[in-house]
Amino acid sequence: MITEQLVDLSRLQFASTALYHFLFVPLTLGMVWLLLIMESVYVMTGKVIWKDMTQFWGKLFGINFALGVTTGLTLEFQFGTNWAYYSHYVGDIFGAPLAIEGMMAFFLESTMLGLFFYGWDRLSKHQHLLVTLLLAVASNLSALWILIANGWMQNPVGAEFNYQTMRMELVDFWAVLFNPDAQAKFVHTVSAGYVTGSMFVLSISSWYLLKKRHVEFARRSFRVAAAFGLASALSVIVLGDESGYTVGESQQTKLAALEAIWQTQPAPAGLALLAGINEAEQKNDWELQVPWLLGLIGTRSLTREIPGIHQIKANNRDRILRGRVAVQALEALRARRDDASARQTFDDTKADLGFGLLLKKYVKDVSLATPAMIERAVNDTVPRVTPMFWGFRLMVGLGFAMLTLFAVAFWSTIKTANMQKPWLLRWALWMLPAPWMACELGWLVAEYGRQPWTIYGILPTHLSVSALSVSHLYGSLAGFIAFYTALLAVELFLLLKFVRQGPGSEAMNDV
Repeated sequence: MITEQLVDLSRLQFASTALYHFLFVPLTLGMVWLLLIMESVYVMTGKVIWKDMTQFWGKLFGINFALGVTTGLTLEFQFGTNWAYYSHYVGDIFGAPLAIEGMMAFFLESTMLGLFFYGWDRLSKHQHLLVTLLLAVASNLSALWILIANGWMQNPVGAEFNYQTMRMELVDFWAVLFNPDAQAKFVHTVSAGYVTGSMFVLSISSWYLLKKRHVEFARRSFRVAAAFGLASALSVIVLGDESGYTVGESQQTKLAALEAIWQTQPAPAGLALLAGINEAEQKNDWELQVPWLLGLIGTRSLTREIPGIHQIKANNRDRILRGRVAVQALEALRARRDDASARQTFDDTKADLGFGLLLKKYVKDVSLATPAMIERAVNDTVPRVTPMFWGFRLMVGLGFAMLTLFAVAFWSTIKTANMQKPWLLRWALWMLPAPWMACELGWLVAEYGRQPWTIYGILPTHLSVSALSVSHLYGSLAGFIAFYTALLAVELFLLLKFVRQGPGSEAMNDV
């Protein structure tokens, strides 16, 4: 029996493992390109200090990579253990990019990682540089395929429901591959990873400069991280605009919740920088608004409206009523596959099947749904506004704070004396947690904002879970949190150990 507690615990367990996993992913995505830059300078100049920089930062990269792989494997198994009906319902589509990721990216990434660490004395300089390049490409390919899978959950294109198999089936692989949501999520996410890697190197280099240790090493690392971080932070902001546009096109509910738009505004809509959100009365008590800005970001026009939550709920109520008819026709087809009347009814209403399935949370036979049940289902279609609104603004605020730091740090590298200003180095050191906070907030906004769906508009979350016992979920959740916390502690211990040891090479003084 699927209960609300079972669904909530399943969601909490997957969210916990995903958020732990995403502590490691951004650093992997960002640091590998910094390694490529450093090794490229070594190959071009022959200065051993750049080789030592590549090896030192590569050691920290390797520790993080190992933990990322360990925590990531659990997520894929959870699709079968905790989300069995989800895997059955959409496995033909969702499983394809994950399988390609394993065959195309993960194996290449793992092979190149081994050659990166053990090939320094066995490969020529140019061959090893090629290995590092392939490692960087493989890391980003891995992210691409995973985000294609996730993007399809946000915008399910290229698939159709087959009433004979009772599953979603892939009909256009290229539509899935070039899904605008997936592409926007990919470039935005990997750019956030580049910022994370840059901040990691910048902060640790600043610590060395404050301690006056490994100064030549730290100066070079600081310069590389400041330049790459500035370009990456600008990319995150620019590509975040594109991501906002795709959300406005395919997930108007999420956009309305992100921006606390209760009533549809005349075009172009203004952007609320701050607001006093009153969810009980479904309104904002006050707003600090920038005119026109949201309309330009969300619609790229001056004439298109952005629907408010009240209008969206009214539209969703109509879709739930049509979806109820689709569910009833589907159940008739399950009983009699040759029922022509039921087939025609289903074909006419199948676009709203997912909305009809929302009623299954409250009643097994949707034909018995009462007006109160329908109203509850309507309210379910919009996530809570307060965490969406403030989570998004905190993420954006952190992004602009990091952009400012990278800009100042990059400007300081023009004069070496400015680079060693204690206030700048302390600022960089204290900003070390910022990219991780922003990345975690980004995922929370993206995934919580999709609720109540696992597949947006297609499959409700409450129908996706496996029939597990609550006690088993409590036990496994506690086990995962304990184990992953231990892994995180091990990583932090190892990172701190090697950072305190420092590069430790005589070549650090080779300028």
